Amino acid sequence: MKRSVDDLAEIMEIRESSIADPGPLGLAGFALTTFILSMSNAQFVPAAFSALFLPLALFYGGFAQILAGMWEFKKNNTFGAVAFTTYGAFWLSLASMVILQTLKIINFGDYAHAATGLYLIGFTIFTFYMWIGTFRINNALLAVFTFLEITFIFLDLAEFGFISSVPGGVFGLITALCAWYASAAAIINPLYKRTVLPVGPRR
Repeated sequence: MKRSVDDLAEIMEIRESSIADPGPLGLAGFALTTFILSMSNAQFVPAAFSALFLPLALFYGGFAQILAGMWEFKKNNTFGAVAFTTYGAFWLSLASMVILQTLKIINFGDYAHAATGLYLIGFTIFTFYMWIGTFRINNALLAVFTFLEITFIFLDLAEFGFISSVPGGVFGLITALCAWYASAAAIINPLYKRTVLPVGPRR
């Protein structure tokens, strides 16, 4: 009977180890989509580039990130599952909102910016308590969520007309770079079997 339990544990371990880490994918999808949108918000590219984020938001930042979230559920990583699934849905819903407004299927009229601001406030709240969670993970993710929270706050203020979108765009670019770094570390460190890109574990 003891041997049967050991065998079962070994089988379960093999099955678990056969699942690749979805984290780098989710972080990379989030990083690139955030980078493209933030370039427009920071006014570093022509206004005509503003819709460039839409296909990324639908597929890479959206669909791919939700897939990463589902795989994190499989790996029993609640934080990763909730983060990737939520931000994947964020990109999908943001892209859908832009498309539906362009097609005039939905129309907020004079309240378009206020509606977007309210939408962003919800994700600002979500990001805040996820940021608290990163204090128990590592410094790389702490940096991602710290700058993401600042980005959301500035974008909230921009949508309600208090400031321009530039500060939110600049901090969005910093967020994207941090997310790319965390993604790269999760790929490169296991491949080289040593810490090439430190992430600073906080546990």
